[in-house]
Parts: sequence; C-alpha cells; structure tokens
Amino acid sequence: MNPRILEASRKHQKPEGKKFSYGTAGFRMKATSLDSVVFRAGLLAALRSQKLDGQTIGVMITASHNVPEDNGVKLVDPMGEMLDASWEVHGTTLANAETDEELVGEYEKLVSSLRISSTNPARVIIARDTRESGPALVASLLDALNSVDAEVTDRGILTTPQLHYMVRCINTQNFEPYGEASEQGYYTKIGNAYKKLMEGCPIPEEVTVDCANGVGAPKLRELAEFIGRDILKVNIVNDSIDEPSKLNHQCGADFVKTQQRLPPASHAQALARCASLDGDADRLVYYFNDTDGSFRLLDGDKIATLAASFIGDLAKAAGLGSMNIGVVQTAYANGSSTAYITRTLNLPVVCTPTGVKHLHHAATKFECGVYFEANGHGTVLFSPTALSTIASHSPESPAQATALENLRALVDMINQTVGDALSDLLLVEVILAHKRWGPKEWDSTYTDLPNRLVRVEVADRTVFKTTDAERRLLEPATVQEKIDALVGKYKQGRSFARASGTEDAVRVYSEAAERGEAEELARLVAEIVAQY
Repeated sequence: MNPRILEASRKHQKPEGKKFSYGTAGFRMKATSLDSVVFRAGLLAALRSQKLDGQTIGVMITASHNVPEDNGVKLVDPMGEMLDASWEVHGTTLANAETDEELVGEYEKLVSSLRISSTNPARVIIARDTRESGPALVASLLDALNSVDAEVTDRGILTTPQLHYMVRCINTQNFEPYGEASEQGYYTKIGNAYKKLMEGCPIPEEVTVDCANGVGAPKLRELAEFIGRDILKVNIVNDSIDEPSKLNHQCGADFVKTQQRLPPASHAQALARCASLDGDADRLVYYFNDTDGSFRLLDGDKIATLAASFIGDLAKAAGLGSMNIGVVQTAYANGSSTAYITRTLNLPVVCTPTGVKHLHHAATKFECGVYFEANGHGTVLFSPTALSTIASHSPESPAQATALENLRALVDMINQTVGDALSDLLLVEVILAHKRWGPKEWDSTYTDLPNRLVRVEVADRTVFKTTDAERRLLEPATVQEKIDALVGKYKQGRSFARASGTEDAVRVYSEAAERGEAEELARLVAEIVAQY
C-alpha cells in the first residue's frame, strides 16, 4: 500500500456512512462535508494527468450559484472541457471509500485497471472562488497532490472559466496555442478582440452588472481597466467579496432568473441595460425595466438567439454563408425561442438533457454550435474545420474583408472552453453595439411564453427518472400521465419535472399562453411531485 497516500489521508477522514456522487457540477455540498472529498479529488486529478501522459488537469473549488455555506470541487480536462464522463465513476468510487486503507486499495486498483504508468508526471493547476471555506479545502487538495508528487500550479482566486481557459492554454502551447496561460493573457486575448470589434461602433451607454458578491466583481473590474472605461462602460454592483455571507444573497443570475426581478441593489433607470453574473462567473443573464415599470428578462435563450443571428449574418457578410450553424438547448428553453430559431433564423435546434457536458458535446457536431441553457450558462464553439476556413478565407471585397476581420476577432473574444459570463458579456455588448439596439429592441425579437420554475423538496431525488432529453418522466410510474392530463388543459401548455443535479429537490418547469395559467400549471405539477 502507498504509505504516503495512507498517511496523508488520515488527516482527511470520510464522514461515516455519507455517500457522495460526482455529477455535472463535480462534487457539491455543505463545505463542512467536503474535506475528504476534495482530498480524494486531488488523487483523481493526478491519476487523470498521468493517464494522459502528463497533460495538465484543472481542479476548481467552487459552488457557483449555491449559498455561501456550500462549496464544491470539479475537474477540468486538457482542452478546458469538463472531466470525461467515463471518469466520473472513478471520482465517486474514491470519494466513497470508507477507510484510508480502502481508499489506497481503490486508488491502486485504478492504476492497474486503467494501465496508468507511475513514471508519468502528474501536472495539476488549481484555483478557487471567494468562499470562506476555500483556503482550507485548497489545503486538503494540496495534501493529496503532494502525497503523489504532482507538479502543482496554484492560481489562487479565479473565475471558473478563467481556469478552464488556462488549462487549454497550457496543453496547447506546443502546437496550436489557444492563448497565454495567465490572467493577463486572458484579459489581453478577449479584451483586444473586444476593442477590435468595437472599432467604428458608437460606444453604448453604461451597463449595470450585478456580480453576485463573488469573484466576477474584481475580475470584471480588471477586464474593464484593460479594455478602457471609455470603451467598456460598466457600473459594477454587488461586489462585496470581503463579506462571504453576501455571496449570491438576493443577487446573481440565479436570483434574477428564478425571482424574475431586479436584485435589490440594482437601481437602474427604465430601458437601461442590466446584467447579472453568478458566484463563479460562468452564467450571465440580461434584463431591464420597461417604461411601464415591468421587469423584462433576457436569459440564455435570448443570448443564444442574439449570438446565432449575429454570427450567421457576419459569416454571410464575410463570404462564408455556407457555414453550418446550429443552436443547442435544453428542455428549459422557452418554446417561443425554439420557434424563433427554427422559423425566423432558419437554423436547426438540438435539445439535450440539462448539463453543460451534454450541450457542449452536441454543439461540437456543428461547424458553429451555439449553446446556452436558459439559466445563462453557455458559449459558442467553432469546429477545427470552421476555424481553418475563417483563418484561410480570402475576401473578395473591402466589405467582406471587414466582416472577416470581425469574425476572426469574435472567435478570439469567445471563451470556447466553457460558458464564461465575462466573455459572454462582451459578446452581447458587441452585438448590441453593431445592431444599434437597446435591450427593448433585443427583447422584441420574440415574446417569451409566460413560464414558471418551481423547486420542490423531496426525500429522494433519485426516484425521478427521465427520458426524451429530460422532458418526460419514466419513473415514478403514472406521474407523467398525470402531468400530461394537466398540460392538455392549457393553451400552449408545457411542463416537465426533473431531479436537481446538485440537491435533494425536483425542479418543475411550466409554460402556457397566459401568466396565471403558467403559474397554476407549475403549482399543480409541483403538488403531484411532492407526493413522492
């Protein structure tokens, strides 16, 4: 048995009888339960790197939009993507080993079954968000990595997308460099692209950005300083990172999306652009107050349609009209957005189960794949073929040359590794500037069906099993029939229930032609779910 892992593990005892599962968000729970889990995630990261011949793996300690008392840990694969799904079970196995000896036994079993060469180097880059529990969990992580002699780079406090970006930069530096693997390199790449795209455009009025009292606040400030406040005018609110209890409290993208109202700290005038990030800055939603005082949300669906429309127009203007562009959504996407994409933009739509890994994978099937969850998490992917075509294409007129330069800058400005609120913020600001649109013009592209999202606490979320990209329940038996019977009573009615990936709750989504009907449908479906 590996004595160093055994000795190190004794300082990080697993809570007796507690079960852990590596899911879409990695491991996420109350921070007080995470010590042993983070230690074992460190072992997993080292193994993953060794299996991939010493490529650098990322480890991010964050719980995104969750309450301040929570935290989490997730791994980032070499190209900046989420951990390969086939390895999630290995993370779960290590996390659930009941004793230190059992842990080392499982670790050595993985080395053997996966044919991992112990002579291969293990290289890991780590970062965390601003949560109070972060430093102690980093110490647990370092104990694990040091016990297996991993080469560790600790980048301190970063947004989650910044770490994803750096992982890809490190692993591509010797063949097709994605960028410089540093914070400054990140700001330089996306900031210079933004400045290029804003040439000749009127500079928009100030945008108010709610940073959820999280890591996005100092990072957006640094980005804005790099770009220049004369070009990117931002009013940053909810930036109290020194008061941990304020993280995501009555602010942030999740609050705005679920509450359908401005964060209390935002005092924007009518028709002023507002945006909210989440706690680790990988989600973005826009919104505004209309002249009649009504709140208008511009969520991930609206961002996806805005981006797909603009990229399609830009590709045509550059002489690349044959580029295969598609949009990837989940069941949470508003029915009106799907209709707008297919009927007005004439673009294909693919629906996948919830979870970035599913959307990201589906987006790779297009030359240009736009994916956003309604909650504001998403990005744009360009295939190697598309990137090669954009790089080598020869324009046939000055207008084509300008469009092509803008398309190339757009590729640089978008963080293709993962949904990135800062990069997506720049994307939206550029498109609105080019179109000379305010938020009302953007909102008027299509009208969302009234909808409601309800969280229902349940004893055991695992009894809820879905099919058809999570739009229908297979189990418990008869529940889907009851939902179908309710949906049939409402004009343009649609509703589904799916287990949360991060907590013991089921989320119920509904939409209908009228606001009152959407809310009533959600309430009735929630009552059915609550019985199980």
